[in-house]
Amino acid sequence: MGIKPSYIKNLGEELIVKHRDRFSGDFEENKHAVSEVAVIESKYVRNRVAGYISRKINTRKR
Repeated sequence: MGIKPSYIKNLGEELIVKHRDRFSGDFEENKHAVSEVAVIESKYVRNRVAGYISRKINTRKR
């Protein structure tokens, strides 16, 4: 997909720090969790943030 914009990374990192227990390595679960903990109007941005969080958590497991 390429380089992610800094606002996606910043929002994803902030959500991981504040709500670590709500997120997992599963994109679908993270999509719903991001909707619950953050007010993001755009579905596209929500999905990008959820994907970033999923990827970040999956790489930490390795």
